[in-house]
Amino acid sequence: MALTPKKRAFVDAVRGGASNKDAAIAAGYAASSAAQAGARLAKDPFVMEALTGPAVNKKVNKFVKGSSPAAASPAAPVGEHGQAEEQPDDAFDLSKALRFSDPKDFLLATMNDFEAEAKLRVDAAKALMPFIHPRKGESGKKETAKDKAAGAAQGKFGVRKGPLSVVK
Repeated sequence: MALTPKKRAFVDAVRGGASNKDAAIAAGYAASSAAQAGARLAKDPFVMEALTGPAVNKKVNKFVKGSSPAAASPAAPVGEHGQAEEQPDDAFDLSKALRFSDPKDFLLATMNDFEAEAKLRVDAAKALMPFIHPRKGESGKKETAKDKAAGAAQGKFGVRKGPLSVVK
């Protein structure tokens, strides 16, 4: 089982310098059982792997520790009113989204994008399922009536084929 949102929050809190108990509380566990939950999470193999792996947070890691944020980040573009415009989030790329005119193609590309987050890919696959594999029960009135008529025409008293005629 991969990192759940609570486990991910626990890892972020531990990396921030919190103790196991405080990290468990920050992750959403009850305060009465936070010490036990923190100890259990600290032994979890996926949490241990996440803690030993590189600490990269795509949303926050805009500058390196030790350097000032103003020096590391480029100046934000200034709009008409003299206010700095916000930089778009790296998670959503508008140019990628505008390449597709069909939602089915967009979902298929998102599902097959290995650079995307796993949860986003799974959600795209779930949304794509009705397009590729429709449910058995989803059929219109006319199709249902046609199927019933075909079923009624079979059996002991159903309409038989006509005789073969040989004409030369």
